[in-house]
Amino acid sequence: MKPFFVQIKCELGKAYEVATQIADAEIASEIYSTAGDYDLLVKFYADDNTDIGHFVNEKVHRFGGVKDTYTIITFRAF
Repeated sequence: MKPFFVQIKCELGKAYEVATQIADAEIASEIYSTAGDYDLLVKFYADDNTDIGHFVNEKVHRFGGVKDTYTIITFRAF
């Protein structure tokens, strides 16, 4: 399993609604509210053969209230 993070920018007033939808879908490991350019930081795990771009497009962009995303792909450095 490979971890990756997605920062989510929500429509105004929709951050809690989006976070609830993601939590209810049980696809995320952790969900955090953040200050700054993005409203949420969400940690996901995917199988090694999963295309992360397709995962984000099919499982994250589908939620109402999502305005923009920024994906951070991680790798083992040590």
